[in-house]
Amino acid sequence: MYPALAFLLLFFSGARLPLNRQFRQTPGGVPIFVVSNGFHTDIVVPLREPRTGTDWLQQLGQPQLTAQFAHYRYAAFGWGSERFYLKSYGGRMPGVGTVLRAAGPGPTLMHVGFYPQAPQPGKRVVALQISTAEYQRLASLLQESFAPDSTGAAQLRNAAGYTSHDFFFRAQGRYHALHTCNDWTVRTLRRTGLRVPLKSPLAGPVLRQLRRSRPGAGQAPQ
Repeated sequence: MYPALAFLLLFFSGARLPLNRQFRQTPGGVPIFVVSNGFHTDIVVPLREPRTGTDWLQQLGQPQLTAQFAHYRYAAFGWGSERFYLKSYGGRMPGVGTVLRAAGPGPTLMHVGFYPQAPQPGKRVVALQISTAEYQRLASLLQESFAPDSTGAAQLRNAAGYTSHDFFFRAQGRYHALHTCNDWTVRTLRRTGLRVPLKSPLAGPVLRQLRRSRPGAGQAPQ
């Protein structure tokens, strides 16, 4: 009973408790975005970031993607249940059985999409500017979420995702009810140093805490 009560308290109160309150945006810093579809969150970053030398097409190591998306400007990264992702093809909502099975520990995928332009800030899109040091941490954490093959390269799981502009790669970690896609976003941004909720299986609180991040005062871009 007590573990269940503790979980419920964390579930309902954790979304209101911010971590990294001291985070301030960096004027002129690296632009990133957190995008939600209402349930799930993705982290969107520049496809190439010259100040840090980050090139995601190079890091993904997929020649066909490099040829197709060389002129795109942003890449989106999300993490989640392999069962849920693969049952969502064609815009389908997975059945109750799939949702229940996803609540137990299971394999995961990284969902990678490509944007020709930056997402437009709005109800489901939060735009931020972070320092180059913060971006380097974020890029490292994103890279660590992929499950590499024996050569260290990212493993493409499917030749296509929901559209011709997104793909699935094998990921690290196990998905379950206490470690959801939004928990992955929270953990990744928390370790980067951004303001996030203590715990949020849902997308809404993630966006709300990020919106409370204040612009830096008198900070020079790093």
